[in-house]
Amino acid sequence: MTGRAAGGQQRLYVGGSWVEPEEGRYEVIDPATEDVVGLAPEASRRQVHEAAAAAREAFGAWSRTAPAERAAILDRAAGLMARDLVPYAELARAESGATTATARGMQVGVAVSRFRRYAKGALEPVEQAIPPQVTEAGPFGAAAVLGALAVRQPVGVVACVTSYNNPWANPAGKIAPALAMGNTVVVKPAPQDPLSVYRMAEALEAAGVPPGVVNVVSGSRPEAGEAAVDSPDVDMVSFTGSTAVGRRIAEVCGRGMKRQLMELGGKGAAVVFDDADLDSAVRGIGTTFSFYSGQICTAPTRVLAQRGVYGELVSRLAAYASRLPVGDPRERGTVVGPVISAAHRDRVESYVELGRKEGARVVTGGGRPGLGRGFYVAPTLLADCTPDMRVVREEIFGPVVSVLPFDDEEQAVTLADDTDYGLIDYVWSGDVARAFRVARRLRAGGVGVNTAGRNMEAPFGGFKKSGVGRDVGSYALHAYSEVQAIVWAG
Repeated sequence: MTGRAAGGQQRLYVGGSWVEPEEGRYEVIDPATEDVVGLAPEASRRQVHEAAAAAREAFGAWSRTAPAERAAILDRAAGLMARDLVPYAELARAESGATTATARGMQVGVAVSRFRRYAKGALEPVEQAIPPQVTEAGPFGAAAVLGALAVRQPVGVVACVTSYNNPWANPAGKIAPALAMGNTVVVKPAPQDPLSVYRMAEALEAAGVPPGVVNVVSGSRPEAGEAAVDSPDVDMVSFTGSTAVGRRIAEVCGRGMKRQLMELGGKGAAVVFDDADLDSAVRGIGTTFSFYSGQICTAPTRVLAQRGVYGELVSRLAAYASRLPVGDPRERGTVVGPVISAAHRDRVESYVELGRKEGARVVTGGGRPGLGRGFYVAPTLLADCTPDMRVVREEIFGPVVSVLPFDDEEQAVTLADDTDYGLIDYVWSGDVARAFRVARRLRAGGVGVNTAGRNMEAPFGGFKKSGVGRDVGSYALHAYSEVQAIVWAG
């Protein structure tokens, strides 16, 4: 049985079979054209629980599979995704509104890289020797030298609830390390762009993943995600999305003592000192406009500029934003595509209007580009902001940057940390010692010093309401494992 029924209608993937959804199907809309990309299956609550039960049944055998075999399957899956990168990227572009270059390089391309990385990760040691301990005779036995091992074991069944901004890299970043560690998964894709995740499941099936090890169940309503989280067969929830939804998931996990990996919202501060390379700072901050149209939690959306460079930085950011080509993501020259939906476009626009009312100055953007069809928001720069404004404090998740001034290093740190979030912050300064000193003081899971780039082996995750736990690189393998102590008398 194939993943698609007659007419190309997508089926669910449960227990190694492609099955018809019990709740019908819903339309997936292209954010650039407003056309229908395809019909996604609407899983019933029962079917989601059935998928979790299938993962539970498959867990025992998969967790005992030789690491080399798991590695081979992940590597084969990566090869199949690489082979079909162009059509996969076209589907991702249509579902998510990403530009063609982004869909190929940062969506499917990154997914391929992550499967290859965790094919190697499956072979990483899972045992760590603990120094022997000499114990005297007592109630627990005779005097002895006790040896110990710390052994990482798979958690069990992992519910992977993924975000809409990257329908390839985000699921891959959960599925690949979870499988590498010997877990089984139930994947609940974002409702806006789930079809790409089913293509990933097809590649995994073709690569030889045993039935039940990977399951994919989609839905446009909250019920499917809720069922994936509350299933008694699920041991861990890995979620990427908003802090509000993450809080509700955490409440359910708390009742069931389920493990969590939460990558939530962000309101990244970009601290720009008056000795900074402004060209570098503008390029880095400008990724808020150009990368996924600002729909990324790591974006430097809250710019803190020292007064000596405040005016020049605002002018340069405005010029940069106004030059970015906005339009059809299929066109080669397009840099800024649409946001994910009409509802989200309206939300972003409401924040821009709120900023005006709060007293912010709209330097550039602030409206729609006038393209006729599609859910577009012009790159927008808000200047003369104050720390109490909602546009400064709340995650907008769109191509909107707020700028406010600071006087000295102490005030910069205070303003940067004056937030509920703490995912990734940024520091630009010609004084590297100061930049690192400030970075160490910031309450954020990551800090970019004179760059908006990331090291993909470095731990990723947030402080405060930006999340729980760390992943990426070997940290992801640890995130999807439990540590067991084995002690013996020598």
